[in-house]
Amino acid sequence: MHHFAYRDGSLHAEGVDLRRIAAEVGTPVYVYSTATIERHYKLFAAAMKKAAGKAHVFYAMKANGNLGVLKTLGALGAGIDTVSEGEVRKALAAGIPPEKIVFSGVGKSEQELRFAVETGIYQVNIESESELDLLSKVASSLGKRQEAVFRVNPDIGAGGHAKITTGSSENKFGVSFEEVGRLYSRAANMPGVRIMGLAVHIGSQIREIDAFEAAYSKMVALVGDLKGEGHRVDRLDLGGGLGIPYDIPKTFDYGPGLIEAYAEMVGRVTKGLDVELGFEPGRLIVGNAGLLLTRVLHLNPRPTKQFLVVDAAMNDLVRPAMYEAYHEIWPVAEPAIGSPEIAYDVVGPICESGDTFTTGRALPQLKQNDLVAFMTAGAYGASMSSTYNQRLLVAEVMVKGDDYAVTRPRQSYEELIGTDRLPGWFA
Repeated sequence: MHHFAYRDGSLHAEGVDLRRIAAEVGTPVYVYSTATIERHYKLFAAAMKKAAGKAHVFYAMKANGNLGVLKTLGALGAGIDTVSEGEVRKALAAGIPPEKIVFSGVGKSEQELRFAVETGIYQVNIESESELDLLSKVASSLGKRQEAVFRVNPDIGAGGHAKITTGSSENKFGVSFEEVGRLYSRAANMPGVRIMGLAVHIGSQIREIDAFEAAYSKMVALVGDLKGEGHRVDRLDLGGGLGIPYDIPKTFDYGPGLIEAYAEMVGRVTKGLDVELGFEPGRLIVGNAGLLLTRVLHLNPRPTKQFLVVDAAMNDLVRPAMYEAYHEIWPVAEPAIGSPEIAYDVVGPICESGDTFTTGRALPQLKQNDLVAFMTAGAYGASMSSTYNQRLLVAEVMVKGDDYAVTRPRQSYEELIGTDRLPGWFA
């Protein structure tokens, strides 16, 4: 479940009235519920431990890299799945031990690999033969052997959108299934790499278990083949991608059904394998734990439609523009039963027609300065935000019980302009 609900006529995050946050922090602003993050992590981690025994959960911080979020999950024992040196550094800044950090990603640079090896992270997920060579070279120059696994592309793609499908042979991720045996043999004799096993990740926002089972079954068979050839295979990283509901009713309870079905499948498919399993959930943990709070700027009626202009824009929440993504929109003031509804095109202030959150959405009648919340915005919202149109980076807030804290202040115009440097010839 999430912890956003109407109390005394106003939408609250746990015990905090969103009107208070809007008044004190301003809008647009992301609001995260600590209780929701904690519940989702505990539910997933417990299910995986029950299914697999030797299971490690590495939160995929690309979904939401806020320090408060990372610190919250670290306190629960989560590891972190990273995809850049910046993410590794941020995980360390949040107090995550290096031995709980995985480094994934298809394009790691020499500098990034050097930093990861020097830091002593748990695992590098290798995605190409040239990366294998580079990692061995870097680690050898430091007098180390870096523990690593091969990310394998099983040619089984799935996901809620073509742009978040990663397991097909048409996608850029991982080494091919046909090549992994040869590469594993090479890696076993390289001075800078200690190859520990395999990894797979087929996509994101997957709500059906069948695709996972097909990919995992191929990986289990591959583990058996490699062991049969005398190779050491101690780890199987099964990635993330388990989806969440975006079309949630106001009485939504994110029950354990899908997670339990997934855990049952994992336990059944990997039974008797005798390896450590890794999991990298991201959206599953934080998606329903966040919302984007925004204010109505203008109403712009036309003969055939009604535009509702809010102060959030595609630079704050790009998912609808990039993925045609759906987000529930809830008024902060609780609508009275039987309130009239109007079909709105909800849009932002950016000078692009693509800055549209939804078209023809039936919502309770709204007026200028009303507050509304884009729900299920905790994943890939703030983490993908930008300063497009020279708009300030959006603020972020974490709520815990009856208290809240600003975990990323809204950027100032001085900070925004101060990132530029004039060429010397203007001096």
